Amino acid sequence: MIDEMKPLVSVIVPMYNAAPWIGEALESIVASTYRPIEVIVIDDGSKDESLSIAQAFAENHKEVRVISQPNGGVSRARNHAIREAKGEMILPVDADDKISATYIEHAVATMRDEVRVVSCRAQYFGAKQGEWKLPPFSHELLARKNMIHVSSLFRKADWERVGGYCEEDIYREDWDFWLSLFEIGGEYVLLDEIGLYYRVQQGSRRAKAKQQKRAIVDAINRRHPAYMQRYLGGPLHYHRSWSRWLNRWRGVRQEGTFDRWNEGETIDERRNILKRVDGMIVKHFAVPSLWRGLWYGLIGKSKARRSYENARRMQGLTPEPIAYQEVRQCGILRESAYVCRESECTYTFWDLINHRDFPNRNAILEVIGRFTATLHKQGIWHRDYSAGNILFTADGKKVEVVDLNRIRFRRHLTRRQRLMNFERLNIEPEALRVMAYAYAEAMNEDKETDAAFIISHRWRKHKKNGAQNAV
Repeated sequence: MIDEMKPLVSVIVPMYNAAPWIGEALESIVASTYRPIEVIVIDDGSKDESLSIAQAFAENHKEVRVISQPNGGVSRARNHAIREAKGEMILPVDADDKISATYIEHAVATMRDEVRVVSCRAQYFGAKQGEWKLPPFSHELLARKNMIHVSSLFRKADWERVGGYCEEDIYREDWDFWLSLFEIGGEYVLLDEIGLYYRVQQGSRRAKAKQQKRAIVDAINRRHPAYMQRYLGGPLHYHRSWSRWLNRWRGVRQEGTFDRWNEGETIDERRNILKRVDGMIVKHFAVPSLWRGLWYGLIGKSKARRSYENARRMQGLTPEPIAYQEVRQCGILRESAYVCRESECTYTFWDLINHRDFPNRNAILEVIGRFTATLHKQGIWHRDYSAGNILFTADGKKVEVVDLNRIRFRRHLTRRQRLMNFERLNIEPEALRVMAYAYAEAMNEDKETDAAFIISHRWRKHKKNGAQNAV
């Protein structure tokens, strides 16, 4: 009864002329401590005794079944077997390899909702001995090379979602498949145990793949441009370890899906240029100076990239981010732009400053005070929290903040830092008091103390210029 509640794991064993090893591989799989499992051996048109050996093994092990196809390559074989699989989880095992008895059990126990792939440490045997030391996982490294062996656990639903293994002859079909899986998000877990025993033979596919380096790189770039863009800043290069720096030196970096950067209606062109394109706002930042362009190009993050990344961390507090783009020449950033959904908030804080009779003004001021508290509770410190960057709807039910490149995220904001955030809001003291009371209540602080501080520390520049509201 307990086993029936556990997910079925389908172990997929593609086989081609594997007569000397297939029995050993299957013995290791059926010795697994995990149940329920099914083992699908897919013969890929073998010319030796592989098929009859596998069929004889299946007669004595009810969890094993054997299917066959004309020779079509390992990717077609895996895809064929997975389509036949009944399991929720899939574990490919090559016909000349072995797995440990506890690997499947521990891998399934680790497969949580947020986990995309579970793998294990591996050990060579055959023509080479010792542990196969794969580098630690990172998305940037996965974009340059594979560090996940083929015998790793994943969900059949995810295989279906990405369209399975690529059936083109790209040699590194397992690397291509992992890239496809991680393009849809999720985590990678490496078990701290030797779970795979990887047989090394002279003239193996792994060795032959090294001779196909350019074809592999071209195929990866063709099939995974968004992943390469996100983690390498551009395409994978033949000198793979240099890819990020080469992409920083020249070319276009983009994250997100958008291709109408130079279209639309211009709605502002003072310092930066704002355009409206089909319900989206594109912000083209001013061309930086030579030194700033060199800094942004080779070391720091551009304003467009900071805006995009900050917006993704501020869901619901700013218009939805769509994409950003950077253009470099000789490593120097020359152009950058950020695009987001057009906000449904049609008013800015300037409308409250310039119209003291604005409908429901005090109620809206209170909402903005509470909104500011929400930012601070989440450690969001907007270093340009000014009238043009605070948006709201006419009914005050929605408030958003824009101009995000100067956002900073802090684990702790001092009370002084938080209250000084109001200093650029050049509005009359009584309006500040309304916001301060709402803010203090949301922060569980003394209203009069907060109000007194906010009113007395309004932006110095407003008073110096003798602004009408700075009284």
